[in-house]
Amino acid sequence: MTHLLFNAFVMNTASHIHHGQWRHPDARQAEFDDLNLWIDVAKTLEAGLFDAIFFADVSGLYGPADGQYVDNVHEGLQIPSNDPAVLLGALAAHTRHLGLAYTSNVMQNHPFNFARQVSTLDHLSGGRIAWNIVTSTQENAARNFGLPALAEHDARYDWADEYLEVAYKLWEGSWDDGALLKDKAGGRFADPAKIHKIYHSGPRYTVEGPHLPAPSPQRTPVLFQAGGSPRGTRFAAENAEAVFIVTPNPDVARDQVSRTRGLAVAAGRRPEDITFFQGLTLVVGATPAEVAAKEAEYLEYASVTGYLTHASLGILPDGTRLPDDTLLKDIPNNGGRAHVEWLRRATPDHEPTLADLAHARLHNAYVAGTPEEIADRLAAWQAAGVDGINLMNLRLPGTYEEFNERLLPTLQRRGLAKTEYAEGTLRHKLFGTDLVNDRHPAARYRGAFASGPRSWQEAEELRAVETALAGR
Repeated sequence: MTHLLFNAFVMNTASHIHHGQWRHPDARQAEFDDLNLWIDVAKTLEAGLFDAIFFADVSGLYGPADGQYVDNVHEGLQIPSNDPAVLLGALAAHTRHLGLAYTSNVMQNHPFNFARQVSTLDHLSGGRIAWNIVTSTQENAARNFGLPALAEHDARYDWADEYLEVAYKLWEGSWDDGALLKDKAGGRFADPAKIHKIYHSGPRYTVEGPHLPAPSPQRTPVLFQAGGSPRGTRFAAENAEAVFIVTPNPDVARDQVSRTRGLAVAAGRRPEDITFFQGLTLVVGATPAEVAAKEAEYLEYASVTGYLTHASLGILPDGTRLPDDTLLKDIPNNGGRAHVEWLRRATPDHEPTLADLAHARLHNAYVAGTPEEIADRLAAWQAAGVDGINLMNLRLPGTYEEFNERLLPTLQRRGLAKTEYAEGTLRHKLFGTDLVNDRHPAARYRGAFASGPRSWQEAEELRAVETALAGR
Protein backbone atom coordinates (compact mmCIF):
# COMPACT_ATOMS: atom_id res chain seq x y z
CA MET A 1 0.00 0.00 0.00
CA THR A 2 1.25 3.47 -0.87
CA HIS A 3 1.62 5.74 2.11
CA LEU A 4 -0.30 8.99 2.45
CA LEU A 5 1.32 12.37 1.93
CA PHE A 6 1.07 15.01 4.65
CA ASN A 7 1.19 18.80 4.42
CA ALA A 8 0.78 21.26 7.27
CA PHE A 9 -1.87 23.80 6.27
CA VAL A 10 -1.02 27.12 7.93
CA MET A 11 -1.22 30.85 7.40
CA ASN A 12 0.96 33.78 8.45
CA THR A 13 -1.81 35.14 10.68
CA ALA A 14 -3.43 34.61 14.07
CA SER A 15 -6.73 32.99 13.04
CA HIS A 16 -6.63 30.95 9.88
CA ILE A 17 -9.18 28.09 9.74
CA HIS A 18 -10.19 27.25 13.32
CA HIS A 19 -11.34 30.56 14.66
CA GLY A 20 -11.13 31.39 18.34
CA GLN A 21 -8.38 28.87 19.03
CA TRP A 22 -5.67 31.54 19.22
CA ARG A 23 -7.11 32.42 22.65
CA HIS A 24 -6.11 29.06 24.14
CA PRO A 25 -3.27 29.36 26.71
CA ASP A 26 -1.09 26.88 24.80
CA ALA A 27 -1.62 28.45 21.37
CA ARG A 28 1.19 30.49 19.82
CA GLN A 29 -0.72 31.68 16.75
CA ALA A 30 -0.71 35.22 18.14
CA GLU A 31 3.10 35.16 17.72
CA PHE A 32 2.79 34.65 13.97
CA ASP A 33 5.01 37.66 13.21
CA ASP A 34 7.90 36.11 15.16
CA LEU A 35 10.26 34.21 12.86
CA ASN A 36 11.25 31.90 15.72
CA LEU A 37 7.72 30.45 15.86
CA TRP A 38 7.86 29.46 12.21
CA ILE A 39 11.35 28.02 12.52
CA ASP A 40 10.07 25.89 15.41
CA VAL A 41 7.06 24.80 13.34
CA ALA A 42 9.20 23.96 10.29
CA LYS A 43 11.64 21.90 12.35
CA THR A 44 8.74 20.07 13.98
CA LEU A 45 7.28 19.27 10.57
CA GLU A 46 10.56 18.00 9.21
CA ALA A 47 10.96 15.80 12.29
CA GLY A 48 7.50 14.41 11.49
CA LEU A 49 8.44 13.74 7.83
CA PHE A 50 5.82 16.16 6.50
CA ASP A 51 6.00 16.65 2.76
CA ALA A 52 5.38 20.40 2.85
CA ILE A 53 4.33 23.39 4.87
CA PHE A 54 1.47 24.92 2.89
CA PHE A 55 0.78 28.62 3.48
CA ALA A 56 -2.63 30.02 2.67
CA ASP A 57 -2.87 33.74 1.95
CA VAL A 58 -5.35 36.49 1.07
CA SER A 59 -4.94 40.03 -0.16
CA GLY A 60 -8.19 41.45 1.16
CA LEU A 61 -10.92 41.23 3.78
CA TYR A 62 -13.66 38.62 3.89
CA GLY A 63 -17.19 39.99 3.61
CA PRO A 64 -19.24 42.25 1.36
CA ALA A 65 -17.84 45.27 -0.43
CA ASP A 66 -18.26 48.40 1.69
CA GLY A 67 -19.19 46.16 4.62
CA GLN A 68 -18.24 46.37 8.27
CA TYR A 69 -15.14 44.41 9.25
CA VAL A 70 -15.45 44.62 13.03
CA ASP A 71 -15.80 40.84 13.42
CA ASN A 72 -12.78 40.20 11.18
CA VAL A 73 -10.62 42.39 13.40
CA HIS A 74 -11.98 41.12 16.72
CA GLU A 75 -11.38 37.55 15.60
CA GLY A 76 -7.94 38.23 14.15
CA LEU A 77 -9.44 36.52 11.11
CA GLN A 78 -6.65 36.83 8.56
CA ILE A 79 -6.09 40.43 9.63
CA PRO A 80 -3.42 41.17 10.57
CA SER A 81 -1.60 38.83 8.21
CA ASN A 82 1.88 38.82 6.66
CA ASP A 83 3.31 37.83 3.29
CA PRO A 84 4.27 34.12 3.24
CA ALA A 85 6.67 34.48 0.30
CA VAL A 86 9.07 36.53 2.41
CA LEU A 87 8.95 33.93 5.16
CA LEU A 88 9.79 30.98 2.89
CA GLY A 89 13.31 32.22 2.20
CA ALA A 90 14.10 32.07 5.93
CA LEU A 91 12.51 28.65 6.39
CA ALA A 92 14.51 27.27 3.46
CA ALA A 93 17.68 27.94 5.45
CA HIS A 94 16.42 25.96 8.47
CA THR A 95 15.14 22.87 6.64
CA ARG A 96 16.49 20.35 4.17
CA HIS A 97 13.59 18.25 2.93
CA LEU A 98 10.39 20.10 3.78
CA GLY A 99 8.47 21.40 0.77
CA LEU A 100 7.63 25.10 0.90
CA ALA A 101 4.24 25.87 -0.65
CA TYR A 102 2.56 29.23 -0.75
CA THR A 103 -0.55 30.88 -2.11
CA SER A 104 -0.43 33.80 -4.51
CA ASN A 105 -3.45 35.02 -6.43
CA VAL A 106 -3.30 36.29 -9.99
CA MET A 107 -4.30 39.83 -8.99
CA GLN A 108 -1.56 40.54 -6.52
CA ASN A 109 1.60 40.20 -8.59
CA HIS A 110 2.47 40.68 -12.24
CA PRO A 111 3.41 37.29 -13.72
CA PHE A 112 6.89 38.46 -14.77
CA ASN A 113 7.75 39.52 -11.23
CA PHE A 114 6.02 36.52 -9.66
CA ALA A 115 7.90 34.06 -11.89
CA ARG A 116 11.16 35.71 -10.85
CA GLN A 117 10.30 35.44 -7.15
CA VAL A 118 9.39 31.77 -7.49
CA SER A 119 12.59 30.93 -9.34
CA THR A 120 14.63 32.74 -6.69
CA LEU A 121 12.94 30.78 -3.89
CA ASP A 122 13.35 27.52 -5.80
CA HIS A 123 17.08 28.21 -6.15
CA LEU A 124 17.47 29.12 -2.47
CA SER A 125 15.58 26.02 -1.30
CA GLY A 126 17.23 23.55 -3.64
CA GLY A 127 14.01 22.92 -5.53
CA ARG A 128 11.37 22.73 -2.79
CA ILE A 129 8.87 25.42 -3.86
CA ALA A 130 5.20 24.87 -4.65
CA TRP A 131 2.62 27.43 -5.72
CA ASN A 132 -1.05 27.30 -4.79
CA ILE A 133 -2.77 29.01 -7.73
CA VAL A 134 -5.81 31.03 -6.67
CA THR A 135 -8.02 33.61 -8.34
CA SER A 136 -9.17 35.31 -5.10
CA THR A 137 -12.67 35.50 -3.67
CA GLN A 138 -12.62 38.90 -1.92
CA GLU A 139 -14.14 42.05 -3.39
CA ASN A 140 -11.84 44.03 -1.11
CA ALA A 141 -8.81 42.33 -2.68
CA ALA A 142 -9.86 43.48 -6.15
CA ARG A 143 -10.16 47.07 -4.92
CA ASN A 144 -6.75 46.84 -3.26
CA PHE A 145 -5.23 46.35 -6.70
CA GLY A 146 -7.12 49.12 -8.42
CA LEU A 147 -9.97 47.09 -9.87
CA PRO A 148 -13.55 48.34 -9.61
CA ALA A 149 -14.84 44.93 -8.56
CA LEU A 150 -13.94 41.27 -8.39
CA ALA A 151 -14.14 39.76 -11.87
CA GLU A 152 -16.89 37.24 -12.52
CA HIS A 153 -16.11 33.76 -11.21
CA ASP A 154 -15.33 31.97 -14.48
CA ALA A 155 -13.64 35.04 -15.98
CA ARG A 156 -11.09 34.86 -13.16
CA TYR A 157 -10.03 31.45 -14.43
CA ASP A 158 -9.65 32.87 -17.95
CA TRP A 159 -7.32 35.41 -16.35
CA ALA A 160 -5.43 32.62 -14.59
CA ASP A 161 -5.04 30.76 -17.90
CA GLU A 162 -3.08 33.65 -19.38
CA TYR A 163 -1.16 34.24 -16.15
CA LEU A 164 0.05 30.65 -16.26
CA GLU A 165 0.88 30.89 -19.95
CA VAL A 166 3.24 33.79 -19.23
CA ALA A 167 4.82 32.02 -16.28
CA TYR A 168 5.24 28.76 -18.18
CA LYS A 169 6.94 30.56 -21.05
CA LEU A 170 9.38 32.20 -18.64
CA TRP A 171 10.10 29.14 -16.50
CA GLU A 172 10.27 26.53 -19.26
CA GLY A 173 11.06 28.31 -22.52
CA SER A 174 13.14 31.40 -21.91
CA TRP A 175 16.33 29.53 -21.02
CA ASP A 176 17.39 26.42 -22.92
CA ASP A 177 19.23 23.60 -21.18
CA GLY A 178 22.93 24.33 -21.10
CA ALA A 179 22.52 28.10 -21.26
CA LEU A 180 24.24 28.65 -17.92
CA LEU A 181 28.01 28.21 -18.41
CA LYS A 182 29.85 29.81 -15.48
CA ASP A 183 32.93 29.66 -17.70
CA LYS A 184 35.60 31.55 -15.74
CA ALA A 185 38.40 30.85 -18.20
CA GLY A 186 36.38 31.98 -21.19
CA GLY A 187 34.69 34.86 -19.41
CA ARG A 188 31.20 33.72 -20.37
CA PHE A 189 28.69 33.36 -17.58
CA ALA A 190 25.91 32.20 -19.91
CA ASP A 191 25.28 31.57 -23.61
CA PRO A 192 23.12 34.32 -25.18
CA ALA A 193 22.16 32.02 -28.05
CA LYS A 194 20.28 29.85 -25.53
CA ILE A 195 18.44 32.66 -23.70
CA HIS A 196 15.30 33.93 -25.38
CA LYS A 197 12.72 36.67 -25.12
CA ILE A 198 9.17 35.33 -25.09
CA TYR A 199 7.27 38.21 -26.75
CA HIS A 200 3.98 37.35 -25.07
CA SER A 201 1.00 39.45 -26.11
CA GLY A 202 -2.41 38.56 -24.71
CA PRO A 203 -5.69 40.06 -23.51
CA ARG A 204 -4.21 41.14 -20.19
CA TYR A 205 -0.40 40.93 -20.36
CA THR A 206 2.37 42.02 -22.67
CA VAL A 207 5.71 40.55 -21.60
CA GLU A 208 8.92 40.65 -23.59
CA GLY A 209 11.34 38.69 -21.42
CA PRO A 210 13.75 37.05 -21.08
CA HIS A 211 13.32 35.46 -17.67
CA LEU A 212 16.03 36.98 -15.49
CA PRO A 213 16.83 33.97 -13.26
CA ALA A 214 18.54 30.96 -14.74
CA PRO A 215 16.47 27.77 -14.56
CA SER A 216 15.90 26.65 -10.98
CA PRO A 217 16.03 22.97 -9.97
CA GLN A 218 12.32 22.47 -10.74
CA ARG A 219 11.93 25.29 -13.31
CA THR A 220 8.16 25.32 -12.76
CA PRO A 221 7.21 24.96 -9.08
CA VAL A 222 4.94 22.12 -7.98
CA LEU A 223 1.46 23.39 -8.81
CA PHE A 224 -1.38 23.25 -6.28
CA GLN A 225 -4.94 24.33 -6.99
CA ALA A 226 -8.11 24.28 -4.90
CA GLY A 227 -10.99 25.07 -7.25
CA GLY A 228 -13.95 22.72 -7.01
CA SER A 229 -16.51 24.53 -9.17
CA PRO A 230 -16.99 23.20 -12.72
CA ARG A 231 -14.66 25.86 -14.15
CA GLY A 232 -12.18 25.44 -11.31
CA THR A 233 -12.18 21.66 -11.72
CA ARG A 234 -11.42 22.00 -15.44
CA PHE A 235 -8.59 24.42 -14.66
CA ALA A 236 -7.17 21.98 -12.10
CA ALA A 237 -7.45 19.06 -14.50
CA GLU A 238 -5.41 20.95 -17.07
CA ASN A 239 -2.73 22.46 -14.80
CA ALA A 240 -2.59 21.14 -11.24
CA GLU A 241 -0.21 18.53 -9.94
CA ALA A 242 -1.87 18.59 -6.52
CA VAL A 243 -5.47 19.51 -5.76
CA PHE A 244 -6.53 20.67 -2.29
CA ILE A 245 -10.08 19.62 -1.37
CA VAL A 246 -12.12 20.07 1.81
CA THR A 247 -14.95 17.68 1.06
CA PRO A 248 -17.29 16.67 3.91
CA ASN A 249 -16.83 12.90 3.56
CA PRO A 250 -14.98 10.26 1.50
CA ASP A 251 -17.93 9.70 -0.84
CA VAL A 252 -17.94 13.33 -1.95
CA ALA A 253 -14.15 13.19 -2.23
CA ARG A 254 -14.35 10.10 -4.43
CA ASP A 255 -16.70 11.91 -6.80
CA GLN A 256 -14.49 15.01 -6.96
CA VAL A 257 -11.33 12.98 -7.52
CA SER A 258 -12.95 10.85 -10.23
CA ARG A 259 -14.36 13.82 -12.13
CA THR A 260 -11.11 15.77 -12.00
CA ARG A 261 -9.00 12.84 -13.12
CA GLY A 262 -11.45 12.14 -15.93
CA LEU A 263 -11.06 15.70 -17.16
CA ALA A 264 -7.28 15.39 -16.86
CA VAL A 265 -7.32 12.36 -19.17
CA ALA A 266 -9.49 14.29 -21.63
CA ALA A 267 -6.82 17.04 -21.55
CA GLY A 268 -4.10 14.56 -22.52
CA ARG A 269 -2.79 13.81 -19.06
CA ARG A 270 -2.90 10.66 -16.94
CA PRO A 271 -4.92 10.11 -13.75
CA GLU A 272 -1.75 9.73 -11.68
CA ASP A 273 -0.47 13.12 -12.84
CA ILE A 274 -2.62 14.73 -10.11
CA THR A 275 -2.49 14.05 -6.38
CA PHE A 276 -5.37 15.01 -4.07
CA PHE A 277 -5.01 16.41 -0.56
CA GLN A 278 -8.02 16.40 1.76
CA GLY A 279 -8.05 19.14 4.39
CA LEU A 280 -8.58 17.70 7.88
CA THR A 281 -7.97 18.50 11.52
CA LEU A 282 -7.12 15.59 13.81
CA VAL A 283 -8.04 15.41 17.50
CA VAL A 284 -6.04 12.57 19.05
CA GLY A 285 -6.65 10.96 22.42
CA ALA A 286 -5.36 7.80 24.08
CA THR A 287 -8.85 6.81 25.31
CA PRO A 288 -12.45 7.67 24.35
CA ALA A 289 -12.68 9.80 27.50
CA GLU A 290 -9.62 11.82 26.52
CA VAL A 291 -10.95 12.25 22.99
CA ALA A 292 -14.26 13.57 24.33
CA ALA A 293 -12.48 15.98 26.66
CA LYS A 294 -10.31 17.35 23.85
CA GLU A 295 -13.33 17.78 21.58
CA ALA A 296 -15.11 19.69 24.34
CA GLU A 297 -12.07 21.94 24.76
CA TYR A 298 -11.98 22.63 21.03
CA LEU A 299 -15.65 23.59 21.03
CA GLU A 300 -15.18 25.75 24.15
CA TYR A 301 -12.74 28.01 22.31
CA ALA A 302 -14.35 27.82 18.86
CA SER A 303 -15.91 31.00 17.51
CA VAL A 304 -19.07 30.49 15.43
CA THR A 305 -18.88 34.17 14.48
CA GLY A 306 -15.41 33.56 13.12
CA TYR A 307 -16.48 30.57 11.02
CA LEU A 308 -19.43 32.42 9.50
CA THR A 309 -17.35 35.52 8.81
CA HIS A 310 -14.78 33.37 7.05
CA ALA A 311 -17.52 31.86 4.89
CA SER A 312 -18.41 35.37 3.65
CA LEU A 313 -22.01 34.33 3.06
CA GLY A 314 -25.06 35.85 4.70
CA ILE A 315 -23.29 38.97 5.95
CA LEU A 316 -24.92 42.29 5.11
CA PRO A 317 -22.90 45.51 4.65
CA ASP A 318 -24.01 46.85 8.05
CA GLY A 319 -22.56 43.76 9.72
CA THR A 320 -25.88 42.05 10.45
CA ARG A 321 -26.51 38.55 9.19
CA LEU A 322 -29.27 36.79 7.30
CA PRO A 323 -31.42 34.29 9.25
CA ASP A 324 -29.89 30.87 9.89
CA ASP A 325 -32.53 29.16 7.73
CA THR A 326 -31.57 31.15 4.61
CA LEU A 327 -30.88 28.78 1.73
CA LEU A 328 -27.32 29.03 0.41
CA LYS A 329 -28.60 28.87 -3.16
CA ASP A 330 -30.48 32.13 -2.56
CA ILE A 331 -27.34 34.04 -1.55
CA PRO A 332 -25.32 35.63 -4.39
CA ASN A 333 -21.89 34.02 -4.45
CA ASN A 334 -19.08 35.21 -6.69
CA GLY A 335 -16.47 33.75 -4.36
CA GLY A 336 -15.46 30.19 -3.57
CA ARG A 337 -18.32 28.02 -4.83
CA ALA A 338 -16.75 24.63 -4.20
CA HIS A 339 -17.57 24.46 -0.48
CA VAL A 340 -21.25 25.15 -1.15
CA GLU A 341 -21.32 22.50 -3.88
CA TRP A 342 -19.63 19.94 -1.63
CA LEU A 343 -22.06 20.73 1.20
CA ARG A 344 -24.98 20.28 -1.21
CA ARG A 345 -23.71 16.82 -2.15
CA ALA A 346 -23.34 15.96 1.54
CA THR A 347 -26.97 16.92 2.29
CA PRO A 348 -28.93 15.36 -0.59
CA ASP A 349 -32.14 15.29 1.46
CA HIS A 350 -32.45 19.11 1.59
CA GLU A 351 -30.99 22.34 0.28
CA PRO A 352 -28.26 23.48 2.70
CA THR A 353 -28.80 26.60 4.79
CA LEU A 354 -26.53 29.03 6.60
CA ALA A 355 -27.05 26.92 9.72
CA ASP A 356 -25.82 23.84 7.83
CA LEU A 357 -22.77 25.77 6.68
CA ALA A 358 -21.94 26.89 10.23
CA HIS A 359 -22.39 23.34 11.53
CA ALA A 360 -20.19 21.92 8.78
CA ARG A 361 -17.44 24.46 9.42
CA LEU A 362 -17.55 23.76 13.15
CA HIS A 363 -18.07 20.00 13.30
CA ASN A 364 -17.15 18.34 9.98
CA ALA A 365 -13.61 19.63 9.55
CA TYR A 366 -12.00 17.37 12.11
CA VAL A 367 -11.54 13.67 12.83
CA ALA A 368 -11.42 12.71 16.50
CA GLY A 369 -10.36 9.41 17.98
CA THR A 370 -7.58 7.20 19.25
CA PRO A 371 -4.57 6.70 16.96
CA GLU A 372 -6.02 3.45 15.62
CA GLU A 373 -9.43 5.02 15.02
CA ILE A 374 -7.92 7.97 13.18
CA ALA A 375 -5.78 5.62 11.10
CA ASP A 376 -8.96 3.78 10.09
CA ARG A 377 -10.58 7.05 9.04
CA LEU A 378 -7.53 8.14 7.04
CA ALA A 379 -7.46 4.74 5.33
CA ALA A 380 -11.08 5.34 4.27
CA TRP A 381 -10.13 8.69 2.72
CA GLN A 382 -7.25 6.98 0.94
CA ALA A 383 -9.59 4.30 -0.39
CA ALA A 384 -11.73 7.10 -1.85
CA GLY A 385 -8.78 8.22 -3.98
CA VAL A 386 -7.21 10.80 -1.67
CA ASP A 387 -3.40 10.79 -1.84
CA GLY A 388 -2.63 13.00 1.13
CA ILE A 389 -3.86 15.15 3.99
CA ASN A 390 -3.52 18.89 4.41
CA LEU A 391 -3.39 18.88 8.20
CA MET A 392 -5.06 21.98 9.62
CA ASN A 393 -4.04 23.02 13.09
CA LEU A 394 -5.98 23.96 16.20
CA ARG A 395 -2.86 25.32 17.84
CA LEU A 396 0.68 26.12 16.78
CA PRO A 397 2.92 24.25 17.14
CA GLY A 398 1.02 21.84 19.39
CA THR A 399 -1.11 20.20 16.71
CA TYR A 400 1.98 19.10 14.79
CA GLU A 401 3.93 18.08 17.88
CA GLU A 402 0.99 15.89 18.85
CA PHE A 403 0.89 14.36 15.37
CA ASN A 404 4.56 13.40 15.61
CA GLU A 405 4.38 11.97 19.11
CA ARG A 406 0.96 10.32 19.26
CA LEU A 407 -0.19 9.50 15.74
CA LEU A 408 2.80 9.12 13.41
CA PRO A 409 4.07 5.82 14.93
CA THR A 410 0.66 4.19 14.39
CA LEU A 411 0.42 5.48 10.84
CA GLN A 412 3.93 4.24 10.05
CA ARG A 413 3.20 0.82 11.53
CA ARG A 414 0.12 0.54 9.36
CA GLY A 415 1.90 1.71 6.21
CA LEU A 416 -0.04 4.97 6.04
CA ALA A 417 2.99 7.25 6.56
CA LYS A 418 6.55 7.10 5.30
CA THR A 419 9.48 6.30 7.57
CA GLU A 420 12.09 8.45 5.82
CA TYR A 421 12.45 11.18 3.25
CA ALA A 422 13.46 10.54 -0.33
CA GLU A 423 16.24 12.75 -1.65
CA GLY A 424 15.80 15.42 -4.29
CA THR A 425 13.45 18.24 -5.16
CA LEU A 426 9.86 18.41 -3.95
CA ARG A 427 8.57 17.25 -7.34
CA HIS A 428 11.07 14.39 -7.35
CA LYS A 429 9.84 13.31 -3.92
CA LEU A 430 6.22 13.40 -5.09
CA PHE A 431 6.48 12.23 -8.71
CA GLY A 432 10.00 10.92 -9.28
CA THR A 433 11.09 13.73 -11.61
CA ASP A 434 12.46 17.25 -11.12
CA LEU A 435 10.55 18.83 -14.02
CA VAL A 436 6.91 18.76 -15.05
CA ASN A 437 6.27 15.74 -17.25
CA ASP A 438 5.80 15.99 -21.01
CA ARG A 439 2.00 15.76 -20.67
CA HIS A 440 1.79 18.97 -18.65
CA PRO A 441 0.90 22.15 -20.59
CA ALA A 442 4.04 23.89 -19.35
CA ALA A 443 6.17 21.35 -21.21
CA ARG A 444 5.05 22.63 -24.61
CA TYR A 445 7.20 25.72 -24.10
CA ARG A 446 10.48 23.80 -23.75
CA GLY A 447 12.60 24.86 -26.70
CA ALA A 448 9.70 26.84 -28.13
CA PHE A 449 11.70 30.04 -28.50
CA ALA A 450 14.99 28.63 -29.75
CA SER A 451 14.08 29.48 -33.33
CA GLY A 452 11.37 31.96 -32.41
CA PRO A 453 10.85 35.62 -33.21
CA ARG A 454 13.63 38.15 -32.67
CA SER A 455 11.42 41.22 -32.41
CA TRP A 456 7.86 42.24 -31.60
CA GLN A 457 7.21 42.66 -35.32
CA GLU A 458 8.23 39.08 -36.03
CA ALA A 459 6.18 37.90 -33.06
CA GLU A 460 3.06 39.65 -34.34
CA GLU A 461 3.55 38.29 -37.84
CA LEU A 462 3.91 34.76 -36.44
CA ARG A 463 0.77 35.14 -34.33
CA ALA A 464 -1.16 36.35 -37.39
CA VAL A 465 -0.11 33.23 -39.32
CA GLU A 466 -1.06 30.96 -36.39
CA THR A 467 -4.45 32.65 -36.08
CA ALA A 468 -5.13 32.26 -39.78
CA LEU A 469 -4.19 28.56 -39.70
CA ALA A 470 -6.36 27.98 -36.63
CA GLY A 471 -9.35 29.51 -38.42
CA ARG A 472 -9.13 27.26 -41.50
